[in-house]
This record gives sequence, C-alpha cells and structure tokens, in this order.
Amino acid sequence: MPNALPPRGDRPSGPSRRAFLRISSGAAAALAIANVRAGIADTRASDEAPCDPPQNTPDTSRELPITGIERPELAGFDRAMLNFLREEKGVGAALAITKDGRLVYARGFGYADREARRVVEPHSLFRIASLSKAVTGAAILQLVQGDQLAMHARVREVLDICKIYDDRWRYITIAQLLDHTGGWDREQSYDAMFRAVEIAEALKVPPPAMPADVIRFMARQPLDFDPGSRNAYSNFGYSLLGRVIERLTGQRYDEYVRSEVLTPLGIRKMRLGATLPASRAEDEVCYYDGHDETGPAVLGNQIGAQVPWPYGAWCLEAMDAHGGWIASAIDMVRFGAAFDDPERCPILNGDSVRLMFTRPTGPAGYDADGGPKEAYYACGWNVRPVSDRGKFNAWHTGSLDGTSTLLVRRHDGLNWAVLFNVRDGASGKRMSLGADRWLHRVADEVTEWPDVDEFQST
Repeated sequence: MPNALPPRGDRPSGPSRRAFLRISSGAAAALAIANVRAGIADTRASDEAPCDPPQNTPDTSRELPITGIERPELAGFDRAMLNFLREEKGVGAALAITKDGRLVYARGFGYADREARRVVEPHSLFRIASLSKAVTGAAILQLVQGDQLAMHARVREVLDICKIYDDRWRYITIAQLLDHTGGWDREQSYDAMFRAVEIAEALKVPPPAMPADVIRFMARQPLDFDPGSRNAYSNFGYSLLGRVIERLTGQRYDEYVRSEVLTPLGIRKMRLGATLPASRAEDEVCYYDGHDETGPAVLGNQIGAQVPWPYGAWCLEAMDAHGGWIASAIDMVRFGAAFDDPERCPILNGDSVRLMFTRPTGPAGYDADGGPKEAYYACGWNVRPVSDRGKFNAWHTGSLDGTSTLLVRRHDGLNWAVLFNVRDGASGKRMSLGADRWLHRVADEVTEWPDVDEFQST
C-alpha cells in the first residue's frame, strides 16, 4: 500500500534555500534541480504540535475516553482502537464503518485537544491529507462524464500554459495526472507543493507560493521522466487537476467540489482546512508532534521562525486538491459508500464509477514485463483485485505532520475510515498503516453486523 508521503525522517537534505534559488534561475541550472535528490518538508513526520504548546501535559495513555454509540456486536473495534492508541501513545482518533451502505459504527477515541481535555467525537474534523485525491478524482470524472473534459486531453492546453522549459509538458494528459505518470518524481527531485518559500522567492512574489505560482515555476523546470513512461506519486499532478476543475467550471475548486460532489452525498461540514491554529474550524481537532520538533515558518508574520511542524512549516491552503480537505470519519465513509452500487451512485453514472477503479494501461497498471501489477493506482485510489470476477479492495492513505488517515473500500460491502491527530506512533510507524493491520482482522471476525443506519441521524 503506497504511503501518501515518503518514509519518515527525511529532513531536507538537498539544496539550501539560497542554492535552490540560484539553480532555479536559468535553464542550464534548472537541469541541475532534476538531478538533486532533495528531502523536503513533507518527508518529515511530526505528529503532536498541539493548538498551544503543552505545559507539563498529563499522561493520558492509560485512560482514554470513547464517544459515540456502543455496538456490542462490534466491541472488537472498541478494544482494538483503545489498545492501539495506548500502545502507540496516540492522542486521538475517529473510526467509522459502513456495511452495505449503512453507517453501523462511528466512535471517537482519546483527545481532540489534549491540553483542554476536549475529547474526539464521531463528527470531529481532521485533516485528511491525501484522501483528498479520491475526492478530486471523482470531480474530474464528473467533468469527463459531462463531456467537458477528455481523459486524453493535454493539461497544458486545458490550462493554457504558454511558457514551458521542457517540451515534454506538451504531452501530459489528464489520465496521466490521475494515475501519477505525468513526469514528476519527488524522490528524484523534490515535491514542489512543499517549497512554499523557495518558489515564492524565485518568482519574486510574497510567500507562501500558492498553486498558480507553483505551476508557473514548475513549467520552467525539466520533468523527471517522459510522461507515461513510469509511475511516481505526485502531489503536484493533483494540484494541476484542481486547476483544471477551476478552468472548466469557472468556480473555485472547493466551491465546485462542495456543490457537485459533497452536497449530493449529504456531506455538509467537510471543507478545506487552514494552516494556522487561529483559523481552525469548529469541531476540528488539534494536531500533535510526539517529538516536539519545529520547522521554519512558510507563512504568517515571521517567515523562517521556528514553528511546530503541523502549524506553519508548510502551507495547507496550497494543498487543496491533493491534500487540503478536513472531514470527519463519517464524511469519508459516506463518500466511500457512494460507489458501492455503481448504478445508484448519486454523483457518477455506472460507467464512470467503473472507470474510477479500472486498471490503467501502461506503467501505472502493469509491470515492466507487461504483467498486471498486484495493486495499482487509478483515479485517486489504490486498487487490489481480489478475484477474477471484478471484485477488488480499494484504499488511500493520508499523511501530514500531525495527521495520519486511511479510507478503505472492501469487496464485501464494508467501508471504513480511521483518522488520527498524530502521524507516527511510538513504534515509529504511521498510525493509519499500523491500524490497517488489525482493522481487516477485526472485521473478518464479526459474525453479525448491526441492523442500524446512523446516517439517518447524522
């Protein structure tokens, strides 16, 4: 299961900000950027920077509150969540599960705000990070379904990007952005979406660099590989998709998604998040860095000053289409369950839903020898076929400093979302990936699912 971000601990090790600006100033120097292996801000895991820095915070690992309706048939999830949070020294989490389209489980665990002793509720909002890509993928497929866009359309032409440094930009398609074969490899160069200050300085605009700035900058840089020739996870590619939505609809990305994707599904509180604590949404959790580490601020009144990683060392507002949404676990399973019955999906027709999970051609779906990959990436989802009759499991992880998330769609009518306000646990592993190990096991042990639907009361 590919992570939403590279492995933990890669603090920026590439060019300094001064060197970055120097090598980005000309075409010859731009070639050097593609050859520099640069660790970037999103490769560091920081999980516990609270709304306010903690002062002698009490140990809550032994007594964790739990909220939501108790379901005796599903007590295994209660026990597993509490044990996992204790073992990993987590702060808070929410878990929601649907069965055959019904919300059968929605509970909060631990603390949304550890210092204020505010507990996580089932409806608490979390930064969902790269789960946002599945939402953006659905919006793009709506435009394809409505004949406003074609999968083979060239993104440079759709966005009318005039000045490019690398002629290969001409051949990047919408489909390649969706399946991460567009030509950018953050492991080879860097993730432009986490270069908020450097890009702003290179363009001589006030920081942080926003998506339009990032696109203007990246159009002047070389690609890391020929479009369509291989698969490499790209946040920038999904940022471009957000701009495609804006260009074709004449609306802001979030306005279109809320009106055409979320509202028809009954999702009302989901919204784009904000970086700084002062702009935190009502019912949103606080985010924690268990290592109490800081990074240089990329926005606010003191650019470059040390701040908690989840609160200013990168710019959430710039991440909208690839990682900027905040949502509850209930919101996310409502979204996932919308595709359970393709012919009755409220936002896409059956063909579009099937396209969402179809194996892509080329390196996104097939190995170098031409054989099908065991799991592949398609339109905002990782997909693993589980039979030769079209059944599959689909999922996505999300990861930012202070955030670890997972959305799963199983072939047997189950969907679940688990959201944490800590990125890594005491074991050093991502919280969502650690939880994934036992969520499937607990689900397989359930003998009778409750005949309830909490969606009717949420």
